[in-house]
Amino acid sequence: MINMGVAKNMNVGKTRGRVSEVVVPDKLYFRIGEVSELCHLPAYVLRFWETEFPQLKPVKSSTGQRMYRRKDVDAVLRIKKLLYEEGFTIAGARQQLRSDLKLEKNQAPLPFPSQSVSDLRRIRHGLQEILGMLSARR
Repeated sequence: MINMGVAKNMNVGKTRGRVSEVVVPDKLYFRIGEVSELCHLPAYVLRFWETEFPQLKPVKSSTGQRMYRRKDVDAVLRIKKLLYEEGFTIAGARQQLRSDLKLEKNQAPLPFPSQSVSDLRRIRHGLQEILGMLSARR
C-alpha cells in the first residue's frame, strides 16, 4: 500500500500500556481493516461501536464494505480515548460526545465584516465586467 501523504492526529491510542500519537494517512476513505490497524482495535469492536455511537456511521461501498471517512476515524479515536483511557462507560462516552457536539454548535459565529450596499454593488459590477471579458474570449 502506497502512502501518499501523512497527517498527524493529536488523538492518542494505547499501545502496550503507553500512550502514543496516532498517525492517520491523508486519504478520503479507509476500510475497516485499515481503521482496525490504525486504532489498534479489532474489527468486531468497530462494528459494535457503530451500533452504540450514532456519530460513527461509515458509508458502505457498492460491495457492502464499510468505508470510514477521516471524521469517522477521528470519532473512533475519540471514543477509544474516552473508554480506554478516561474510564467512561459506553453510555457515559455517548453522553460526553453529545455534549462535545453541543459545545461545537454553541460556538460563536465568525465575525464577517459588514459591507455597505454600495461596496457590494461595486464589487458585483466589477465581477460582471470580468465575466463579460471572459465570455467575449470564447
